[in-house]
Amino acid sequence: MKQGLHPDNYNLVVFEDLNNGWRLLTRSTAVSDEITKWDDGHEYPLIKVHVSSASHPFYTGEEKILDIEGRVDKFKERAAAAEKARSGRVNAAKKQAKRKAARSEEAKTEA
Repeated sequence: MKQGLHPDNYNLVVFEDLNNGWRLLTRSTAVSDEITKWDDGHEYPLIKVHVSSASHPFYTGEEKILDIEGRVDKFKERAAAAEKARSGRVNAAKKQAKRKAARSEEAKTEA
């Protein structure tokens, strides 16, 4: 392996998940000003994280569908409006075709 590639300042650090309070004592190069007491009675630097394997839906198997902004409802409204516009254009085209056919019939009968 290449020399000097990896850091050599690994220390024991506690990572704490803010979602569920799960904690892990491991080696890391991360630096923190906060200190916490571990189960063995020693104090270690504390790194707070928002998501860990203990709270992430992929690892826990708990799928949460978040529709904060109503994205699904907005999509359904747009799809309904598009369908209404499409059917309106189809109906207008049919009416125009009928008028054109009626005019051509009138022109034939006059001639």
